[in-house]
Amino acid sequence: MRCLVKRKGSRDKAQGSRRWLRGRFLEPRTSNLGPDSGLTLVELIICVTIISILACAALPVARFQVKRQRERELRRDLWEMRDAIDKYKDASDRGGIQIKLDSMGYPTDLQTLVDGVDIEDKKVRFLREIPVDPMTKTNEWGLRSNQDDADSTSWGGQNVFDVYTKSDGTALDGTKYSTW
Repeated sequence: MRCLVKRKGSRDKAQGSRRWLRGRFLEPRTSNLGPDSGLTLVELIICVTIISILACAALPVARFQVKRQRERELRRDLWEMRDAIDKYKDASDRGGIQIKLDSMGYPTDLQTLVDGVDIEDKKVRFLREIPVDPMTKTNEWGLRSNQDDADSTSWGGQNVFDVYTKSDGTALDGTKYSTW
């Protein structure tokens, strides 16, 4: 802090110091914002442009993420149903399930896996429900029997040996969903 002692010829200096002290400590401070403060139109346009570019860059990433998630669900559902078919086949091979001769130990349809079968006086279910196909949004799946060709798109109706999606879409890796 400055000393406010009067000296010869320093009257203006002392008064300036008092004003400085008064303005700094004693009087309430006023805002220095004037009519030129704030954003200009150019700055606002630049900000909006940058935000829109970032949003446009994020949109394709979000689309790929949604498609990738649906592909994961499809793989999981196919694995779950094929695993249930295999467990049914194992149980029939052990003699726990009465089967028709032409079924070769495979279930007659997917609903049989959900409804369950009696094994040694006990009801055994292999699926809780038929999952919804994430690509077609229905619970209708393509079925292949043991007598059908490996790439057949029509079901012979004898048994359920394999399931596939009825979607014609192409995966992110370039393969068709129906070949999974």
